[in-house]
Amino acid sequence: MVYSLVLLRHGESVMNKENRFCGWIDVDLSDNGKQQARDAAEMIRKHNLTFGHVFTSILKRSYDTASIVLEELNQKDVPSTKTWRLNERHYGALQGLDKIQVAQQYGEAQVKQWRRSYDIPPPKADEDSPHNPKNNHLFDVVPRELLPNGESLKLTLERVMPFWKETIVPELKKGRPVFIAAHGNSLRGLIKMLDNMSEAQILEFDLPTGVPVLYKLNEDFTVNSKEFLIDEAALKAKMEAEKNAIKKQAAK
Repeated sequence: MVYSLVLLRHGESVMNKENRFCGWIDVDLSDNGKQQARDAAEMIRKHNLTFGHVFTSILKRSYDTASIVLEELNQKDVPSTKTWRLNERHYGALQGLDKIQVAQQYGEAQVKQWRRSYDIPPPKADEDSPHNPKNNHLFDVVPRELLPNGESLKLTLERVMPFWKETIVPELKKGRPVFIAAHGNSLRGLIKMLDNMSEAQILEFDLPTGVPVLYKLNEDFTVNSKEFLIDEAALKAKMEAEKNAIKKQAAK
């Protein structure tokens, strides 16, 4: 049997639009982000996938993206699960800050390390900061000893993996396609694992907003095939835009 898995980075959020580090800040999709979710649904529709389960984070930009996609596909009744383990990586003291200003203050190379490296976390938020998750009741569902405060991609993947193994894999084994609508870094972590990427490879890998990725997985969960559900030219343009976002805007 070959299992089908669709990964989708949520549509543009209002903080993406403002070019700010978002992390665990719970913000809405922008109007453009909502349209990206509708567009993603059309990309998925062409592959005639009927989902058996959908997984999202507990952040509304994630589950709102999933809701829009499922509504467009007339699959609103698909069972769904929200989990903090699929949240975006926690950006510590950088949460809410303008990415251009951070790049100008610390240098583009340092910011690239914080954003895209595998094992270098950003600085922690202060103990009394509203961006420290222990001070936000939304995260009371998370055991306090597991609450992050500034995560690297490595740490993000370490919290995603138990949920992958204990919950997502059993759903895939039921034989119906699984849909995960989550965040750039929780999904980058999964992609690193699925594609067996090196730390150097994941540093350069960007996942565009609103572009579904369809994996076909073998019974041992190795990758049989991987396909971005968008034409190659459009994908290249989106990935270049993601990669060059800070550099282009900082030059203004």
